Amino acid sequence: MSHQLIRSLLFKFDAEFSHDLTLKALSLSNKIGLLSFLKPPNPCKLRTVMGIPFQNPVGLAAGLDKNANHIDALGKLGFGFIEVGTITPRPQIGNPKPRLFRLPEVQGIINRFGFNNVGLETAVENIRLSKYKGVLGINIGKNFDTPIEKAGDDYLLCMKKVYQYANYIAINISSPNTKNLRDLQETKALNILLAQLKEEQTRLADYYGRYVPIALKISPDLTDKHLDTISKSIIKNRIDGVIATNTTISRESVSDLFNGKEVGGMSGKPLFKLSNSIIRELYERLQGEVPIIGVGGIFSGEDALEKINAGAELVQIYSGLVYQGRKLVLDACQSIG
Repeated sequence: MSHQLIRSLLFKFDAEFSHDLTLKALSLSNKIGLLSFLKPPNPCKLRTVMGIPFQNPVGLAAGLDKNANHIDALGKLGFGFIEVGTITPRPQIGNPKPRLFRLPEVQGIINRFGFNNVGLETAVENIRLSKYKGVLGINIGKNFDTPIEKAGDDYLLCMKKVYQYANYIAINISSPNTKNLRDLQETKALNILLAQLKEEQTRLADYYGRYVPIALKISPDLTDKHLDTISKSIIKNRIDGVIATNTTISRESVSDLFNGKEVGGMSGKPLFKLSNSIIRELYERLQGEVPIIGVGGIFSGEDALEKINAGAELVQIYSGLVYQGRKLVLDACQSIG
């Protein structure tokens, strides 16, 4: 059955219901062996980024598999790496439903999930039980009711628990769906948080005899001044990578559409140019000292290559997978090479 037909059927239902149904069907397909017949991507040039060897540069962005329930199945789709989460210390149900909205006219998605997840202990157990042997990123955040001045405690707790299972750890301080979370991108708060994380990373690397890189996930809605201070903080605190970008609160070109005024973070095609602009500005400031993972609005192989040309070393997809299917993974791999 073609992806277009499956998509047309799924789009008749509530977006979050379809999201959950698709993941369950994917895992069932993997369990009965159907995914073993999928054609793998063409071989790509091996890349070493953040000290990690990547067999191909196309990854799955965080947010699709929040609870790390479907790693094995997603690993069969041809990704060079998978990022799960966002995971918070305690379970939380997230924001009230409905909280996921499609913008099919522009191939966009708006979500206001609010870090709904099963919590650190259960997610880590899911990761531990998975058989996936590829590169795994684990995306961590703070609970919604943790005061912003104590956010570091949540990130440190998550980091300690996931460290031994991760190839890299993504620090999510840029979701627009947790109140005040983006305040952590301000200079003073960011420097304090990154210094805490770097100190803990050093301690854990000594304890486990293994260095796990940290990547900071940033917003696409940053001013030039914010980009200046964030870039300086990343370099100052020797952060290993940066993921650009998260979803946007901008509604430029979509506000007149059905669902276009829904509150939350927007991803998909409308994010593409904004994300690329942030990547270019970030690359100019970091001068190649810190690698960039580009994410936001990739819907073709050419889009993926444009992210690389803007300054990214790896790319991630999410919304494009919803609209385009697995073929997008193969096309992106082939275009980047």
